[in-house]
Amino acid sequence: MDVRLSNEYGFTGLEAAIVLIAFVVVAAVFSYVVLGAGFFTSQTAQSTVHTGVQQASSSMELVGNVYGFQEPNNNYLAYINMTIALTAGGTPIDMSDVVVSYNDGTTHWTNMNYAGEDCWGPLDVMLGGITTPNQMQGAWCIAQVNNNATSDTSTLLGPNEQYILAIQMPDTATPNTQFTVYLQPAVGAVLPVTRTLPGGFTPVMALY
Repeated sequence: MDVRLSNEYGFTGLEAAIVLIAFVVVAAVFSYVVLGAGFFTSQTAQSTVHTGVQQASSSMELVGNVYGFQEPNNNYLAYINMTIALTAGGTPIDMSDVVVSYNDGTTHWTNMNYAGEDCWGPLDVMLGGITTPNQMQGAWCIAQVNNNATSDTSTLLGPNEQYILAIQMPDTATPNTQFTVYLQPAVGAVLPVTRTLPGGFTPVMALY
């Protein structure tokens, strides 16, 4: 009688090899995905840190008081002066790119007109002839530069420099009105300046 014995040892070994190869391939693909996600996350975190540092280093701060000026025979404030400088360790800011906004709850100017540099004196001279308080977006200018050791005539606010800004006010800037002026550089944090107008005006007054 012919008895044939079956031996599946070889076939079982081939199955084990196929399963091992499949595990290796899956593990390799999974490792690639995990490493790729890790690299992407690392690059995103690095970019976020760099952006945060750039934003923090490009910031302005208010120096001293804010002063208000009243035009004769008007019951509203004509314009204000404020002095700004870079924060400690800050990078230079081009003031011609700064967006100045105004809001007092009634009047909201989102992007006031930049009227240039070296303006000083009465409102019509200071703002280059813009004397209408109801101008669509108002106007502002660089009235004076202090501590400019290099005699730089550009609008770049550098370390140790102080820029005195003249900012036009609308006819809604009446006594007891609270207003906020926002200074937004091209890169960096917004500088909000909030003041409340006194109950009675004088030609020149400090605002708190």
